[in-house]
Amino acid sequence: MGPRCLIVNGDDFGISDEVNAAIILAWRRGILTSCSLMPGGAAFDGAVRLARENPGLAVGIHITCVHGKAVLPPAEIPSLVDRGGNFPSDPATAGLKYFFCKRAAKDLGREFAAQFEKFRSTGLELSHIDSHCHMHVNPAVLAPLLELGEKYGVRKMRVPDDDFFAAAPFIHGAFLKAGYALVFKLLCAGMKSKLRRRGFSFPSRVYGNLATGAMSSEYVLSVLEKIPAGLSEIYFHPDAPPDTSRSSGGTPLLRGELAILLDPEVRARIDRLGITPATYRDLDRF
Repeated sequence: MGPRCLIVNGDDFGISDEVNAAIILAWRRGILTSCSLMPGGAAFDGAVRLARENPGLAVGIHITCVHGKAVLPPAEIPSLVDRGGNFPSDPATAGLKYFFCKRAAKDLGREFAAQFEKFRSTGLELSHIDSHCHMHVNPAVLAPLLELGEKYGVRKMRVPDDDFFAAAPFIHGAFLKAGYALVFKLLCAGMKSKLRRRGFSFPSRVYGNLATGAMSSEYVLSVLEKIPAGLSEIYFHPDAPPDTSRSSGGTPLLRGELAILLDPEVRARIDRLGITPATYRDLDRF
């Protein structure tokens, strides 16, 4: 087996001050190497400030077209958002609309261009492209992102090709998720083909999609034993900093996925297995 490198990404950077704080803490004291910034996030400006204060943290763009706010005014993209500028909350319904509605597809291109431009205006180096709820596996969403990636000089993109058998022992209703996993597998296969033709690169394996909402240290420790040679990614949604208000004996209480990112056993396993921490910039080596 050749060398194994691992991107540990924090999604939703910019969605709230709490998530921003958790991502920075996981970067400074945990295993996080990378994050994905939401241009329409309510705490976007705070995230940009923190990214500038932590220049070693790789920052990608977390394109949003569901479960979030648009960058453009609602009047400019009426097929995508409500009067408050909110995208649909259901990814499946939104995905069908984006695929079959020509007006929506056109508005997506304009909104995504605005999101890229807002990121560019920060002066931060753009590490990679991914999307909220992995909406870019949808061909109608992927198409404008390929063009924008070429325009802005970033040809590195997440392909959420998860390992069902690695996740199944750790999630409830694994059998029911088998159909979901198969659909993603087929979409990711088509996505990879398009990316290769356009000269884009991507990690060989991405973990976290099937365990969303059920991430645990046990799952992560198991995944670390299975990652293949080359460059892989596991992504998290760090949601809150330590709760010092309820700590006892001077030890902060850790919550959610942040606890996994700060877990010393997880870091020790990475070191023991000789896994090299990485970012999307390291794709150039593979």
